[in-house]
Amino acid sequence: MTKLRPEFWKLPLKKLTAPEWEALCDGCGKCCLNKLEYEDTGEVVFTRVACRLLDGETCRCTQYDIRHQFVPECVTLTPKTINKIAYWMPATCAYRLRFEGEPLPEWHYLISGSRETVHEAGVSVRGWTVPEFEVPEDEWDQYTIEDLS
Repeated sequence: MTKLRPEFWKLPLKKLTAPEWEALCDGCGKCCLNKLEYEDTGEVVFTRVACRLLDGETCRCTQYDIRHQFVPECVTLTPKTINKIAYWMPATCAYRLRFEGEPLPEWHYLISGSRETVHEAGVSVRGWTVPEFEVPEDEWDQYTIEDLS
């Protein structure tokens, strides 16, 4: 494993190495929820309908390294693309928080030392998603989430 600098998450995003960037992910799984974006307002609404590759218990992508082979439209989040993507990222997302100059929350594993605290804090999608292959796309609006903070 590549050595990560101490408290690298406090650095500007553009100064992170590729391994540090990847390590910033808190493992909540929210970015893997399907979203509805209303063209007339630009509003983005999250649904409980999860990407076919999301493991609902671990809240991790089951095919992360090759996900684009299965889900070509999956977003590739980088320091160069975050400014175009941050607006629809969950408010609790470490990438969005750091992009907006905010600190990581206490439950983030880089602060707490445990990958379980994101789940213990109730911030992850563990246990409440519906796989996308079980819900027709024209019914996703029946699975919207009011508050995803």
